[in-house]
Amino acid sequence: MRAFLTSAARNWPVSLGAILLLVILFMALTAGIFFPEGPYVSVGRPLQWPGDLAGAPMGTDALGRNMAAGIFYGARISLLVGFASVAVALIFGIVVGAYAGYYGGWIDNLLMRATELFQTIPQFMLAIVVVAIFGPTIKVIVFALAVVSWPAIARLVRGEFMVIRERAYIQGCIVLGMKDTRIIFTQILPNALSGVMVMSTVLVATAILMESALSFLGFGDPNVITWGSMIGSGRNNMRDAWYIITIPGLCLLITALALNLVGNGLTDLMNPRLRKRKVK
Repeated sequence: MRAFLTSAARNWPVSLGAILLLVILFMALTAGIFFPEGPYVSVGRPLQWPGDLAGAPMGTDALGRNMAAGIFYGARISLLVGFASVAVALIFGIVVGAYAGYYGGWIDNLLMRATELFQTIPQFMLAIVVVAIFGPTIKVIVFALAVVSWPAIARLVRGEFMVIRERAYIQGCIVLGMKDTRIIFTQILPNALSGVMVMSTVLVATAILMESALSFLGFGDPNVITWGSMIGSGRNNMRDAWYIITIPGLCLLITALALNLVGNGLTDLMNPRLRKRKVK
């Protein structure tokens, strides 16, 4: 573990991505401390540019609300939706992929046909349909994003299981009479998690961007403020107050960049061939 952390510290993409994520996490955790009045309170005249008002370093929006408060509170929703939806997708995708890859045969065909059914529908359109049917709440949005995320995880886990199940130590476990469930979750799954961890960072970034797109189109939770809803509410003021959409847009860009940097760095760290190639 110590060697892995040392290698991660020497890998500048991982370090940069981790620092950026820590900054965003700090914003989410301290939103209530820096802005106890919340993001909906009017603090001054509408459309004051950044630097014009002492209490609003990022300016105010069309309703006179503090942009900085919206950015800090929006970080909470983005991280919550991104990580929660991927966590749910991981649970379902790992179970489906593990059983499909381990047993094969008709079980594999049945589970993979169901997986392909979800993959034939465009992800964003499926998320919109789910939110439109069940209502625009944070729980529904998390569920909708999990629904569109799990097929990719299932296919990745299935491929890893199909390779690992043929190895000698797995055959030895079968000969010794070890139960299938124990083999799946204690012998194969730990060796298949490296690829899943890397994919998870990409899926979190995708979920955050997708949630922002839903909020931009009016399918977000109206009871919370998000970066996407801030962009959506500021599109009518693009000419005279472009900072209203630029600031939350940059936050989305930085968050997605940070997660992709961490994911790419983990790929290098967990792949011995790439690591040896870089050393040479």
